[in-house]
Amino acid sequence: MTLVEINFDGLVGPSHNYAGLSLGNLAATKNAGGISYPRAAALQGIAKMRGNMGAGLAQGFLLPLPRPDVKWLEALSADESTDPALVAGAWSASSMWTANAATVSPAPDTADGTCHLSVANLVTMPHRSHEWPDTLAQLRLAFANRDHFIVHGPVPPCFGDEGAANHMRLTPSHGEPGLEVFVYGRTGGRFPARQHVEASRIVARRHGLDPARVLMVEQNPDAIAAGAFHNDVVAVANEGVLFTHELAFANPVETYDAIRARCPGAQVVEVPASAVSLAEAISSYLFNAQLLTPPDGEMTLVVPSECQDSEPVWSWLQQMLAGNGPIRHVKVVDVRQSMANGGGPACLRLRVVADPASVDPRFMLDDAKADAMEKVVAEYWPEQIDPADIGSESLASTIRTARSQMLALLALSELA
Repeated sequence: MTLVEINFDGLVGPSHNYAGLSLGNLAATKNAGGISYPRAAALQGIAKMRGNMGAGLAQGFLLPLPRPDVKWLEALSADESTDPALVAGAWSASSMWTANAATVSPAPDTADGTCHLSVANLVTMPHRSHEWPDTLAQLRLAFANRDHFIVHGPVPPCFGDEGAANHMRLTPSHGEPGLEVFVYGRTGGRFPARQHVEASRIVARRHGLDPARVLMVEQNPDAIAAGAFHNDVVAVANEGVLFTHELAFANPVETYDAIRARCPGAQVVEVPASAVSLAEAISSYLFNAQLLTPPDGEMTLVVPSECQDSEPVWSWLQQMLAGNGPIRHVKVVDVRQSMANGGGPACLRLRVVADPASVDPRFMLDDAKADAMEKVVAEYWPEQIDPADIGSESLASTIRTARSQMLALLALSELA
């Protein structure tokens, strides 16, 4: 069995729109009411996946959920005359950010030697709280091989769980036992802390993790207040490297010391606030990047093109590359449609360390499949959506048809 890191990117759904439903997500609320471009968004996402495959990395994907979610509206006794935010919540394409789909503990970390996934309940934000049943069905299909995977239901809704966006893993290499770092919040001023420490503890226990190889870390309340609604907006880890903003954690020195003690050889690449302010880091999504190790071993940071637009961020990245640190390359990707709704390259992917042969092959990407998916997107995804169109039966029909065409292409009728 060959264990590698597989990135499962969320295909941007045909209902992608800017309703501004996510309190604390500054990009989402800033662009509320703007016109979105679902077709361009999905094509940008597929292009990002192609880039990973081109670097020799295993690449998977997860598909959009059924939208609009009529069952959710019925449960709320809601219709077009109801609160517009509830109606928009039924149309949300937020499942594209698969970093929130689940928390994943690879087989080398667990007591039973299988990879455990716990679907996130996402209860803090109403528009995302109804994602988990359909996400769970998809995860249980993609990871149905019980010799390799156990897929758990959500943590009880009294504790907010936002999945892998608040979880990091440090290890000498992906196939070795690692240190799993769970980042939780307590308060964010006017913004809610979305990850509860009890939710993280439940996930760690149910995954059968060794307590000596688990670290619970508090996120800096100032980071939450500044718009870092998830830890992955201010920190990202890969193998033995933590790339982080100076103000990411409530107690950074204690956090770094604990990581180094439990994961010998781990390196911390800290970006000082004096070089890149918290506001600049969040607006550029410098840390909401994919930190990857291609087959050549040259660790690469995949950042959104907004990082090039920020003089402090781009200057710091060039200084980093000029040094002898562990991150050797920076690759720029265009995911502007996702960024305008508050999600960068890291938000769009769920990391699963596994043997690709153990995954349902329908969820694994290759160039031929990417070609075919692009054709379906180009033909069926709406070119643009004005928030004023949310609730339109004509648009709903277009969205349903687009998704059904993609399911038919991929022979995934179980998700219909």
